[in-house]
Amino acid sequence: MPRGPAKKKTEDTTSQSLESKLWATADKLRGHLDAADYKHVVLGLIFLKYISDRFAQRHDEIIREEAGTYAAEDRDEYTAEGVFWVPLSGRWDMVQAAAKQPDIGKRIDEAMTEIERENPHLKNILPKGYARPTLDQRRLGELVDLIGTIGLGTAEHQARDTLGRVYEYFLGMFASAEGKRGGEFYTPASVVRTLVTMLAPYKGRIYDPCCGSGGMFVQSEKFIEAHGGKVGDISVYGEESNPNTWKLALMNLAIRGIEADLGPEAADTFHKDLHPDLRADYILANPPFNISDWGGDLLRDDKRWQYGIPPAGNANFAWVQHMVHHLAPYGIAGFVLANGSMSSNTSGEGEIRKNLIEADLVDCMVAMPGQLFYSPQIPVCLWFLAKNQDDGRGMAGKELFERTGEVLFIDARNMGFMADRTHRELSDEDIQKIANTYHRWRGDGEGEYADIPGFCKAASIDEIRKNGHVLTPGRYVGAAAKDEDDEPFEEKMARLTKDLSEQLAEGRRLEEEMRKNFRVLGYEL
Repeated sequence: MPRGPAKKKTEDTTSQSLESKLWATADKLRGHLDAADYKHVVLGLIFLKYISDRFAQRHDEIIREEAGTYAAEDRDEYTAEGVFWVPLSGRWDMVQAAAKQPDIGKRIDEAMTEIERENPHLKNILPKGYARPTLDQRRLGELVDLIGTIGLGTAEHQARDTLGRVYEYFLGMFASAEGKRGGEFYTPASVVRTLVTMLAPYKGRIYDPCCGSGGMFVQSEKFIEAHGGKVGDISVYGEESNPNTWKLALMNLAIRGIEADLGPEAADTFHKDLHPDLRADYILANPPFNISDWGGDLLRDDKRWQYGIPPAGNANFAWVQHMVHHLAPYGIAGFVLANGSMSSNTSGEGEIRKNLIEADLVDCMVAMPGQLFYSPQIPVCLWFLAKNQDDGRGMAGKELFERTGEVLFIDARNMGFMADRTHRELSDEDIQKIANTYHRWRGDGEGEYADIPGFCKAASIDEIRKNGHVLTPGRYVGAAAKDEDDEPFEEKMARLTKDLSEQLAEGRRLEEEMRKNFRVLGYEL
């Protein structure tokens, strides 16, 4: 039977197919490596391919512009355009040419070392160990060949953000494979997009004190570009305690061309604050939940604890106060915490929460749906804190709008869809609904704000006091309004009477059938 014309794949379908193929090949590498190890193998290769492609693209541009090859070996011609200088041994065509060789891992290690030597700010960041005995060299070569089919650094693929999408896909898949540990370096994209869309970081200093693999910064960049802004209008600061995750973040930001100050090393934010004098305009974070071994006993007199000493057995309110400490006078923070933070009174947490509320720092609380994270399914919420609720964002042709002495509560627990059997995601429409509600309430969105039973409620601090300073949205938003029944009473009664009559008749018929069956058995009902 003759076939019709082949359907053209959409960009999304093509990209997803590519991502899936890469993942399937990478997964074969696992062998005796767990996800925490082999993610560095794969993401390191993707990084190597990207910087090599960008180098090759710039190389061709220089030859066309200069009409010769002399300038093409001038390092400054690359670094001036934000392109990494890639030595000959690190260029992808050289690596791929050796993909079938038994020493491919050794060659990749040498390429990584040379790239670090030529680019000092990458020193000790790129993964090594490709020659380890536990890494199947044949399958490593297969992965090299497959990655070689993608033009990650070409203008076409940069415009489609192929590299970024592949990188994010892999981070998510590795997080899923690692379970709890994966959640420590990766925050699901729909959660990050919700935070970013609500904070709307157009200009200023952005800070993440536990930045993981840098997803908050990447989504902020996407938001700015989507709204016609320039990435150069923001300054990015972060800190991460896990050395491997810190390296992941630096690579993730490097392939995006985002300049960020993540400090000279991985460090513990509580015990070695790498940005002590920073006062950020926006703070976005997903702190690790309920950490009990954060060393709180050594920090009892820390100047950051303005609203109460956080318990030594749980770091949640240490993170909260650390972020308040780093907010600029008109700064806003949005972060993820476990649901217990909204109501817990354990070890003085309730008193700290009360003091934050009474200081008029709490701006908005969002209850999130379950199953969003790859870690064990702890219910989570979003906190938004504002140093000044009359922050000037409501100008744009309107009078300055103040929301002092009030907290917006949003209950989003029933939103989202199941992306797979175990994980839920928020749709773009869900995120916009949440963000638009917040911006209307803040006075910098389109339309007027109004409470919606079952979804959102603006509550006064006095009302929150009456609820024991508990911040659970469900306590304030109430139940959703029932759909109005506009069926005329007479018609409704006639319909219901008819239905009931039919059901009673069916009941009598079934009763007689049962009696007959019992008589056959010799029994009389």
